[in-house]
Amino acid sequence: MCIEIFCFFIFVNIAFFCCLFVYTVFRFEKLYGGKVYVGLRIPDADTGSRQNVDMALVTEGDAVVISVKNLSGTVSSGIVSLKSGSWNCESGNKHQTERLPDPVMETKKQASILESYLEQRGVALPEGYFSCKVVLPNPNLRDFPFDVITYNQWVQQKPEPNSMFSGRLNGASRGGKKEMPESLHQKLNFILRTAPMWDRLELEGNKYVLGEFLEFKGELADIWALKNIKRSKVSHLIIKNISLFGSTLQVLYSPRDYRSEGTSDSEWKKVTVRSSTEVFFRLENSTKVRKSKLSSIISLSLTA
Repeated sequence: MCIEIFCFFIFVNIAFFCCLFVYTVFRFEKLYGGKVYVGLRIPDADTGSRQNVDMALVTEGDAVVISVKNLSGTVSSGIVSLKSGSWNCESGNKHQTERLPDPVMETKKQASILESYLEQRGVALPEGYFSCKVVLPNPNLRDFPFDVITYNQWVQQKPEPNSMFSGRLNGASRGGKKEMPESLHQKLNFILRTAPMWDRLELEGNKYVLGEFLEFKGELADIWALKNIKRSKVSHLIIKNISLFGSTLQVLYSPRDYRSEGTSDSEWKKVTVRSSTEVFFRLENSTKVRKSKLSSIISLSLTA
């Protein structure tokens, strides 16, 4: 099972970001029958910092790195050009030009950092198994270079699990590459499952927010009840409304366990707190802190 890592930059109007994020995860898993890992923060040994990877899809035949970015306004044909390692994008509505770092160059860097990280954790993939593509699912973006996959190619894909992603888009075959052993495939999934990630906050209305969970705030009794929910001990929590008027909520949380992917029903623990209890959450790549009441939260995933 050959591994090819394709990197996607998805430029969309910021108003549709949350919906597109959920749709992208769902669509990739539906199309290729794999597992999507969200909010990876891969250590870069050269700089000592972390490289953000919004999503990584792993199937039996491919590993796909997905990056999501926003571009407001409409970009017309012929307006986007490549100059000095950047893309010049002009809005059709405001006639303003914005210079963006070349997504192809950025995704090649992401692939290189991810390859180094996998090697450090014991997965050395043969040279050439990492490649890079840019997918633009915005129909208003067109006339891009070879390394970009167009909106039409993206939407015309049909569910076909266990298919090679690159071959389906480009008409390419596996090119004689050796299949990856099942043991190596399982190890790749384990590494990505346990890799550093952003915490993920799921809100009502299928909205997701990436960032860092900071703390709970509320009545002293509620904070005391939640004292065991720490990232070192808990990987996931779910909020349930248990009172008639919504004054109290039940927080179910699962102990962190690297040995298995899921948690059995018997392992979930629960506490009851007031619905007015708040979650303080620092947004991804920002100093801004979001305050959300537990009553508006569906779930919270914590990275180790």
